[in-house]
Amino acid sequence: MLKTLLISDLTPKEEIDRRIEELKKHMASHHVSFSIILQNVDLFYFTGTIQKGVLVIPLEGEPLFFVEKSLNRAAIETPLEIIPVKSDRDIKNILIEKHILKGKGGMELDVVPVLVYERWKTLLTFENIVDISKLIKEVRLVKSEFEIQQIKKSGDIIAKVFDKAKEVIQEGMREVDIAAFLESEGRIQGHQGFLRMRGLNQEMMNVYITHGYSATITSAGDVPISGVGVTHAIAQGPSVNRVQRGIPLLIDYGGGYNGYITDETRTFVVGEMNDTFKKAYEIARDIVDDATTNGCEGMNGTELYNRALRLVKKARLEDFFMGHGEGKVSFIGHGLGLEINELPVITPRHSIILKEGMVFAFEPKFIFPGEGAVGIEVDYIVRPGRLERVTDTPIDVFYI
Repeated sequence: MLKTLLISDLTPKEEIDRRIEELKKHMASHHVSFSIILQNVDLFYFTGTIQKGVLVIPLEGEPLFFVEKSLNRAAIETPLEIIPVKSDRDIKNILIEKHILKGKGGMELDVVPVLVYERWKTLLTFENIVDISKLIKEVRLVKSEFEIQQIKKSGDIIAKVFDKAKEVIQEGMREVDIAAFLESEGRIQGHQGFLRMRGLNQEMMNVYITHGYSATITSAGDVPISGVGVTHAIAQGPSVNRVQRGIPLLIDYGGGYNGYITDETRTFVVGEMNDTFKKAYEIARDIVDDATTNGCEGMNGTELYNRALRLVKKARLEDFFMGHGEGKVSFIGHGLGLEINELPVITPRHSIILKEGMVFAFEPKFIFPGEGAVGIEVDYIVRPGRLERVTDTPIDVFYI
């Protein structure tokens, strides 16, 4: 019955096995004897389910998946053998019996709270635990064809939402009203409902509608455009600001299917934009066209950034590129997968060679203080000799 209620595919056994073996290779190169996986997204990646449990991956031997709740659902969703437990305390004895608690252990210390970390050290009476978050990120960096298919289905949702936006947007509408229509459309098309973002205090909506002044307000988030929101308790997202003729409206929409996230932005306008916005948009388009034409496997991510910056400087728009003042961000692209802030990050300083199967969002945007913003965001899959667009949605300005 459960399978008939799910619209997405369960993760195949061979996919789970491959991921675990890849992590073991990284563990071996860093002399990690066993890993304890606790975070939801990493659990899902390595088990295929997000039920309450703990995954222990020893360098030698089979993985041990301890599940507290729900056993029935986990048994359907994961290809791994399940070990039922009532609490974390049940795990220690099994690990001792199997002689796993030796050498150096690993945990996801970028996301595991200190109290949880200390509790596990006490529970296991084991002190030598190091951070394996970098190893996990490296395993997750290159997507398999199964993952890419999920990402493309997520991108299909984005395409349908942008089509709907052309019907919805009208002069005088509030940003939040437009968001409500598009959130509904996304759910109808199979959107999973929310996005995941790694890190302390990292939160993200799946749709950002910003228009004019609201697109220029900076926030604590490491994003070029965050919006005002409807309350300072959230401080991001669409606001009660109303659409005016001639002022660009940006829709930054995050698709979500089977856990996998896509992230694209398009510019809409009622009437015509002024020359300042038009010029900036054309440069954003030139940047995307240049990346699509010249980006490929083997290129350093810094080169993609620097190619974009050269076009920006030639147009003398560097003061407005990727934010303004304290709102400027230092990247033009970010990795996508089960979380919206994965590797690779496309910056002038973060050297990373693009490999086949990497997936990232590329977002040249311009923010003009007090006036508004324009820009584009497209998602790419790194392929031999090229960057493949995830969606085929046009990157033109949509005139209403």
